[in-house]
Amino acid sequence: MNKERKANGLSSLSLDSQLAKLAQLKAEDMAKNAYFSHTSPTYGSAFDMMKTYGVSYKTAGENIAKGQKTAESVMNGWMNSSGHRANILRSDYTKIGVGYAKSADGTTYWVQMFKD
Repeated sequence: MNKERKANGLSSLSLDSQLAKLAQLKAEDMAKNAYFSHTSPTYGSAFDMMKTYGVSYKTAGENIAKGQKTAESVMNGWMNSSGHRANILRSDYTKIGVGYAKSADGTTYWVQMFKD
């Protein structure tokens, strides 16, 4: 992802351990509860999760994906989707957390959470 940002004249995102924890929880929640949505029945929205877990931000966002087998295929999909691409290339984001989980039936779930 930072390769895409650099190609567009943006600074790299740094890994944030709090966001990584939340992104992983969200991916595991989708896999366990067999849903695919920005709103979790367990945690609410990404913004709700950040508030609950004490993550402060001025701007934040989330990308989710389902079913891709590799990180490369997920990134290709996100970069070819205007909304997901906008999150990845948003200039005021400086931090990222990434989560991945696989359900019992083998379905994969991917989450990126961003903040300033």
